[in-house]
Amino acid sequence: MQFKDYYETLGVEPGAGDAEIKTAYRRLARKYHPDVSKEAGAEEKFKAVNEAYEALRDPQKRAAYDQLRARGYRPGDDVQPPPGGFGGNGYGSPDFEEIFAGGGAGGGFSDFFESLFGRGGFGQQRGAGPQPRGDSRAKLAVSLETVYEGGTVRISVNNRTLDVRVPKGIRPGQVIRLAGQGAHGDLLLEIEYAANPQFEVDGRNVIHVLPIAPWEAALGATVSVPTLGGPVELKIPANSEAGRKLRLRGRGLPNDPTGRQPPGDQIVELEVLAPRANTEAEREAYEQLRDAFGDDWRRA
Repeated sequence: MQFKDYYETLGVEPGAGDAEIKTAYRRLARKYHPDVSKEAGAEEKFKAVNEAYEALRDPQKRAAYDQLRARGYRPGDDVQPPPGGFGGNGYGSPDFEEIFAGGGAGGGFSDFFESLFGRGGFGQQRGAGPQPRGDSRAKLAVSLETVYEGGTVRISVNNRTLDVRVPKGIRPGQVIRLAGQGAHGDLLLEIEYAANPQFEVDGRNVIHVLPIAPWEAALGATVSVPTLGGPVELKIPANSEAGRKLRLRGRGLPNDPTGRQPPGDQIVELEVLAPRANTEAEREAYEQLRDAFGDDWRRA
């Protein structure tokens, strides 16, 4: 099993803050997303970026990873798990194992990730021997698309395949009980949301950062925006500035199964990006803009 440097994958320093890690993840996930990238090996790079972010976005996972990394491992170095796996030796969590399902950013993680953070103990410390009868607990990370639509996801538990029905709009922290599927009783799956390269969650709202060109910001435009329910057309008002937020009502997460929380909205935050001038015609276009606006545009 080869060591992976998750900081190197995201292009950040080990002391990077959460905001810097999130920004790097967004940039790389957008660059290598299989739906838009034409680069060779983009899908594998996209998976690597998702895995790195999944490891570093959670404080407990990051602390466990940093503890191992401090031993001086470099990318490609062979790492041998201790007897019973890392989960029984201070890495990962002895209280919860983590299962990823439902597509999106979850799933398809490397052996290194699974060995470090656990995948098969489900509520008991590895190598701890027989356990008394009782429920087992696990965290189930599901994609936002699955939360939006509801449906069935397939998971592997102790070399068994189970289909789990995920209710539409389920919230983090809610629990799905699978009767008789634990090691010594029922299996309790605590829901959490898998990282998504296009959306962040704020309560029942989802936030999407939309890159637009300077002329779209200045002149206004109608552009296609991804939502959890599929792309929609969004009208950008003229003279919009970077950071402006536009609301797509009802496009957030749906009402939760208890009916206690209403559906959310999608908040679209505008990010104005200047395309690179790679051709003579493009450079001339920028020169015309420079001449038209002059040097006083900052004061304006």
